[in-house]
Amino acid sequence: MVGIMQRRSFLQLASSSLASFSAARAAAPLPNIVYIYADDVGYGDLACYGATSVKTPNLDRIARSGVRFTDAHSSSATCTPSRYTLLTGEYAWRKPGTGVLPGDARLIIDPARPTLPRMLKGAGYRTCAVGKWHLGLGSGNLDWNTEIKPGPLELGFDTAFLMPATGDRVPCVYVKDRRVVNLDPNDPIRVDYSKPIGDEPTGRKNPELLKMQPSHGHDMAIVNGVSRIGYMTGGKSALWKDETMAEEFVKAGSSFIEQNRTNPFFLYFATHDIHVPRLPNPRFGGKTTMGPRGDAIAELDWTVGQILNQLDTLGLTKNTLVMFSSDNGPVVDDGYRDDAVEKLGSHRPAGPHRGGKYSNFEGGTRVPFLASWPARIKPGVSGALIGQQDLFSSLAALTGQKLSADAAPDSFNMLPALLGESKTGREWIVEHARTLSMRKGEYKLISANPGPKIQVNTNTDLGTGDKPQLYRVSEDIGETKNLAEQMPDKVQELSQLLDWARKTPQTRP
Repeated sequence: MVGIMQRRSFLQLASSSLASFSAARAAAPLPNIVYIYADDVGYGDLACYGATSVKTPNLDRIARSGVRFTDAHSSSATCTPSRYTLLTGEYAWRKPGTGVLPGDARLIIDPARPTLPRMLKGAGYRTCAVGKWHLGLGSGNLDWNTEIKPGPLELGFDTAFLMPATGDRVPCVYVKDRRVVNLDPNDPIRVDYSKPIGDEPTGRKNPELLKMQPSHGHDMAIVNGVSRIGYMTGGKSALWKDETMAEEFVKAGSSFIEQNRTNPFFLYFATHDIHVPRLPNPRFGGKTTMGPRGDAIAELDWTVGQILNQLDTLGLTKNTLVMFSSDNGPVVDDGYRDDAVEKLGSHRPAGPHRGGKYSNFEGGTRVPFLASWPARIKPGVSGALIGQQDLFSSLAALTGQKLSADAAPDSFNMLPALLGESKTGREWIVEHARTLSMRKGEYKLISANPGPKIQVNTNTDLGTGDKPQLYRVSEDIGETKNLAEQMPDKVQELSQLLDWARKTPQTRP
């Protein structure tokens, strides 16, 4: 208990110093903020992190002009909980119902709680969400054919252009603000995740209709020649085309930037790439040797370039904080036969790390994170330990906002590290996958979590074990040497800290 109190005293002292730093920063002109959130992109998937099988010149441009972080983490090894934590500053594992959601899920963030976009609105920002949502929409009996709320607008976004869930889940339509885009009222949408609707063909019964075959699951409703998870009828005029999705998101994001060029704005830009189904625009076909997964990385880089070019064109680059990261680690085969496994070659999606999406190992949550702000950030590389949940407190400090007692309970103010002006990051962080892990300094403890070692469908090394595992990640980045039996005192120390983090409702000092 004494050790925990000492930790809290340390954090309070650090918080006080950061507050002084933040006050000085807040006096400067407010920067525009663009957060680009990619899907399933691993630590090793970008050239600036060592990839050689794919070129990412636009992402490399952000890395060259800003800070490239080597120990940054999504809050979870899967998508929905990471997105929940990013927008609330609260570890998703605290709240039941924040696992990977079906496409017809109801909104899982309480509209009454403080959120990142609402905080920035309080600082005078215009706010927009574009792209993948996957946090649920509406409440009660959701009707896709009427006004859909609550949703992003009730959480603090002024406007939104979204895909409701993921590319492999129905409904396969876009939602602008509170309405499905291009919906014909005479062809209403119906969605069901428990049973087929009507006599529409499915991937399971009609594989001859598919242009991409599923490898596991993903064999229900067919949209654009691809079978998805869940059943859907109607909405024919509103259905998206996978091959133009990146263009639609770029159009929406660029339009928001144009419309708000004269006042501070926050753009939450969540790409579909490189999630399955991987159907990049044909012009990216063959851009890499890795098939659709590699070509989707090329399309992702193009998307980033379009947003950067819009900032350049409007003269906004100098005073815009652009950040790029991923919602979790990489996965190769995640449900479709797209040659991702066969054409992977020497490419290592998680870089030197073990595991990937769904895994307790570092590959599950250690992700690319880049931050560029030419007016403030000097180029460099940082090994500071930071988490995406820290954006809430850090951006509050940047914009001079005081957090309420109930806001961002697990978000630390890491602004000096984010701006590359300090190499000091968090003292510790909780990683979330099948179980909870504690990273503190050089060491990582994975809680006991019995189960299969490998997730069969995705061939992911899950990091399961009947007993706790301990790794010295500073020297054993691939987590190959379990030190738990050799270092019982360290296991006990990290176990106690993790137990405290679990039980306390707020880790933010």
